[in-house]
Amino acid sequence: MSKRIERDSLGEVTVPGDALYAAQTQRAVDNFGISGRRMPLAFVRALLQIKKAAASANVSLSLLPAETGDAINAAVDALQADADLSQHFPVDVFQTGSGTSSNMNANEVIATLASRLSGLSVHANDHVNCSQSSNDVIPTAIHVASAVALADGLLPALYHLVEATRSKAREVDHHVKTGRTHLMDAMPVRLSQTLDSWADQLAANAKALEGHFSELQYLAQGGTAVGTGINVHPDFPLTFCACLNKELGYSFRPATNFFTHIGSQDTAVRVSGGLKATAVSLMKVSNDLRWMNSGPLAGLGEIELEALQPGSSIMPGKVNPVVPEAVCMVAARVMGNDTTITVGGQAGNFELNVMLPVIAESLLDSIELMTNACRLLADKAISTFTVNEANLTESLSRNPILVTALNREIGYAKAAEIAKRAYREQRPIVDVAAEDTNIPIDRLRELLDPTALTSGGL
Repeated sequence: MSKRIERDSLGEVTVPGDALYAAQTQRAVDNFGISGRRMPLAFVRALLQIKKAAASANVSLSLLPAETGDAINAAVDALQADADLSQHFPVDVFQTGSGTSSNMNANEVIATLASRLSGLSVHANDHVNCSQSSNDVIPTAIHVASAVALADGLLPALYHLVEATRSKAREVDHHVKTGRTHLMDAMPVRLSQTLDSWADQLAANAKALEGHFSELQYLAQGGTAVGTGINVHPDFPLTFCACLNKELGYSFRPATNFFTHIGSQDTAVRVSGGLKATAVSLMKVSNDLRWMNSGPLAGLGEIELEALQPGSSIMPGKVNPVVPEAVCMVAARVMGNDTTITVGGQAGNFELNVMLPVIAESLLDSIELMTNACRLLADKAISTFTVNEANLTESLSRNPILVTALNREIGYAKAAEIAKRAYREQRPIVDVAAEDTNIPIDRLRELLDPTALTSGGL
């Protein structure tokens, strides 16, 4: 492999001959061989868009020659179209806490490519990083990447899951099943009531995330090193946001306090909290599906999930609830990522948070995982399960808790005796009640009708 020599303020560094990056990126590669995990592509793409918007703003404010700005923008466009973009961004997630290595990685790659494309001498610091610091670029990239991932990915996927769940609820509304509290038999519910409760959970999470999306549109860009905006034209923050919005079609705006957005990551912590809450809901829905699908003979067997693959390497014919299991694992990872982001968020020491790269990776990982999980759960579990009506009816007919409907007729104590006898003798509650009370059988059937009991009331 060919090599070349690059220089930075610390001296000479040997870099792969075909690399677009230069000395500071290579130093980071040499120093941070920790995980082999690179910054997420969503983050890299946001970082590139920031550089393009900054170049356009600098040209508009006469801080860069137009031809230099054009060269930077052309380089960014070429990189965004590169199918192997990640090869140019080799820096480990676990790097300097400000993300300076990733910022300089972008500056160097863009400067090299811009110089090659234009024939100009484009400098990584003086031109590509003009009016910027790693300390405002990286927090801005976290917000931009997360906002785009929410708006284009997770929120549509979450609403797709909500609609799929509501649609399935309408489809199964006529089915009545045994309700369960403490995993024990309880009063009957319509299957649609179960699904609508899931949909409401998920819709509430989506609404909360939409609120966090608004927070993400406030950007640190313009605060530079510590929040004072040193080396920045007073009109740069607004001009930068206008250029960014023109490219991405959002409503990004300067933060009301740059110190807050550079010294803390409270917005990321709040967004992660919303993602964790959504993960909790996804795990609840997935586990309910697993229980309802359990068996099919020795479990509840109320529904049958779509058979997607063989379930055992040794037990022929076994089929497992693989999609809910996968979604539960996603939920567990999101909860773990939230812990990482929480710890990272408290690392705002004075004027700079120093866990920005791992916050970025964890936040974007959670959003991407849940985006995919929501669509999977909607399309290959909820939309496709079938109902085992025979099992539902059999369980309902022998459910001693139906006697609760007789409380006002015969009292709690007498109803408890009937329930215990029905359970002991494994007989329908209506038959035992007919023998132990003076209530006519037609009236008993009316009082104990499971469908009627799902509507509540006296």
